[in-house]
Amino acid sequence: MSALKERITEDMKTAMRAKDKARLGVIRMALAAIKQREVDERIALDDTQITAIIDKMIKQRRDSFSQFEDAGRDELAAIETAEIAVLQDYMPPAMSDNDIAAAIDKAIADTGAGSIKDMGKVMSLLKPQLQGRADLGAVGSTIKQKLTAL
Repeated sequence: MSALKERITEDMKTAMRAKDKARLGVIRMALAAIKQREVDERIALDDTQITAIIDKMIKQRRDSFSQFEDAGRDELAAIETAEIAVLQDYMPPAMSDNDIAAAIDKAIADTGAGSIKDMGKVMSLLKPQLQGRADLGAVGSTIKQKLTAL
């Protein structure tokens, strides 16, 4: 079992003992998503794959938050915010803009990318490093800018 999955399982037990229903519900939802993927693909997930699942869950909640806020449903938006806070505990610390730029430059140099056609190579190299630590959409647009400038 991966270290992150063990940590989430231990946090679930702690939330059960503390009778923290809100936190327990979010943790169970995360564990269910992890287990579903493990069963579907018949593999044991590592920390990187679990981080990707949690990152996806956070993105879904941010989307729901903005929709609830636009609709004036503040009580539902508050629930989404609380769920994001719980899930955020399992994400690695965010990278600084300088660290992201350095990683992009290194990936471009390592892959020998010379044009926008090589963007896939660069992204495939960066994705495992930056998953959950940076907004991959913003990273993609930065890579595109740098490759078009070459």
